[in-house]
Amino acid sequence: MRRAAARIVPLTVALGVFGAVACSSGASSGGDDAGTTLKIALWDYTTTPEFKALIDGFEAKYPKIHIEPVDIPSATYSDRVTALLAEGDTTDVLTLKNVTDYARFVSLGQLRSVTGVVESLQEKSAYGGLPDFEYNGRYFAVPYRQDFWVLFYNKALVGNADMSHLTWSGFATLAEQLTHGSGPSKVYGTYLHTWRSVVQAVAAAQTGGDLLGGDYSFFKDQYTMALDVQKAGATLPFATASSRKTTYDAQFTTGKAAMVPMGTWWAAALLAEKAQGKNDVDWGMAPLPQIRDDGTVTTFGSPTAFAVNMRSTHLEASEKFIEWAAGPEGAAVLAKIGIVPSYTDDAITEEFFGVRDMPTDVTSQQAMQPAKVQLEMPVSARSAGIDQILTEEHQRVMTGQKSVGAGIAEMDHRVRTEVR
Repeated sequence: MRRAAARIVPLTVALGVFGAVACSSGASSGGDDAGTTLKIALWDYTTTPEFKALIDGFEAKYPKIHIEPVDIPSATYSDRVTALLAEGDTTDVLTLKNVTDYARFVSLGQLRSVTGVVESLQEKSAYGGLPDFEYNGRYFAVPYRQDFWVLFYNKALVGNADMSHLTWSGFATLAEQLTHGSGPSKVYGTYLHTWRSVVQAVAAAQTGGDLLGGDYSFFKDQYTMALDVQKAGATLPFATASSRKTTYDAQFTTGKAAMVPMGTWWAAALLAEKAQGKNDVDWGMAPLPQIRDDGTVTTFGSPTAFAVNMRSTHLEASEKFIEWAAGPEGAAVLAKIGIVPSYTDDAITEEFFGVRDMPTDVTSQQAMQPAKVQLEMPVSARSAGIDQILTEEHQRVMTGQKSVGAGIAEMDHRVRTEVR
């Protein structure tokens, strides 16, 4: 899991609305943080084990600071936080799913600088993804996770296939070979989820293409591969997956898909489900398939970070939480449940692979050591607008509303003319 070469009681919100800050003082706490209640915006609290683990660990060390999770459904999280910040919400700490949200919030002046926290970190090079949060010489968030994409596979369905050095061409061929059955009993060789990154971020990372540049010709080969797999019946069709709101977890854990490209965050969920008796899949991880067969593994990912709301009245306690969660102690808590933390060293790596039922075979360990992790979406004030356009056109290409060529041409035109 070394990445020296890589860059890169809950308060349920039933109606999706943050509560007002609850604090006895209503202002920044004193040095001992006595009686401080800190609210943290996050998603799917009961099914995302990292949040409870971090909160429990922090409160054990700082018993005078109480954490109240502000729980928002994952599917609407970014939109709700965007809207509520615009309305002047005062929740203290915000969990940032991606750097696209980060860029938007920073550009709108909605995050407080945490440059002082970053400057106090020891061994900054040990924090994966930290450079991605540098914004005009300052930092407005600190990463606590650094996920990247690998290939998850069902060992029973894949059999003796060599998963260690797949190209995308070899992946497509294998997906067809592993597909069998029909109707409700059909098993697909793979499942390609509906997110645009399954095609676009792969292409950008592995060809050096610029996702902000307005020339997306480098998408062509990856779209051709994905559509060919779909036409061969080796993956659930994009339109079907979209209309049914199919989840990658359901396709994999029910034995409907042999291989699924996905982020390393999924490992923790699979382990938790297995511990709860919800699935018994014997799974492993392999390096993400490559466009070029040159022996180097390039993947993409995105750090997940904590930031302080500009309107928070608990700056000291908020910074204390962020520094602890992102640092060695928080990293150890995450590694123990199978989450890839931003901070890593030999001890953290040992914790990660020591998790019960974590695959420790050579190929799985190789998967966790890519040569390069490219940022899923560059940080820019233009990122959110471009992301929206690329998502819309991705859906049209994958559902056959537009050809690959026409879809890419529309992406080029819209990005150049609609995003300033």
